[in-house]
Amino acid sequence: MTTEKIPMLVARNVHKSFGENQILKGISLEVRKGEVMCLLGPSGSGKSTFLRCINHLEPITRGRIYVDGTLVGGRVRKGRIYEQTETENCRMRREIGMVFQQFNLFPHMTVLQNIIEGPVTVKRENRARAVDRAVRLLDQVGLRRWESSYPDQLSGGQQQRVAIARALAMKPKLMLFDEPTSALDPELVGDVLAVMKDLARTGMTMIVVTHELGFARGVAHKVALMDDGVMVETGTPEKVFDAPENQRTRSFLSNVDK
Repeated sequence: MTTEKIPMLVARNVHKSFGENQILKGISLEVRKGEVMCLLGPSGSGKSTFLRCINHLEPITRGRIYVDGTLVGGRVRKGRIYEQTETENCRMRREIGMVFQQFNLFPHMTVLQNIIEGPVTVKRENRARAVDRAVRLLDQVGLRRWESSYPDQLSGGQQQRVAIARALAMKPKLMLFDEPTSALDPELVGDVLAVMKDLARTGMTMIVVTHELGFARGVAHKVALMDDGVMVETGTPEKVFDAPENQRTRSFLSNVDK
């Protein structure tokens, strides 16, 4: 199979439990390279947990997840799966960018230092090359003149755009967004969504947990509704928003502003 035909993400019957509390109850999903997948659903439905399982921040209880054809969190040897070492997991995570609800920037570092920290420290890249790419990324997210500022000098929307640039600096093959606008004041949401729309246009594969239905309708190739740890409905935005088949989907959409 050629690499072009290998999906960027394949999740097969993924379960995740914390003790007796079952969070994911058999999630199966496929995302092709270059696609944007938006995950919708009420709070507590398992969306964020599923994202954390994709990059093995949370090990799954049962099932399998593959990113670009590689099994996440394990190695297959003679038909058996063996848990990877944490060093191997960290190496895998370099390929997957993640943007959280909170910005998680280093408060003692400038914007530029935040962006180059991963490439220089983790990937051992040449500092001058990392700085050059960081400056280009700051241009991309509209924050070039803020490179010497510290996080507490920025608005929440600006900090989130820096967080996106920082994730992109690692040159990931897949980007995960966990409700990236939920902690922002309403007037700051648009700038972050604009950056994400531009990123989608470049062909970056993205999985986005969001309550921004307008973004999902306009940008996503696929939309999925999660509820109580299961995938209720998956399809194109047109299908899910305009002609949902599942009553739970219809109920959810009717209670959320479109």
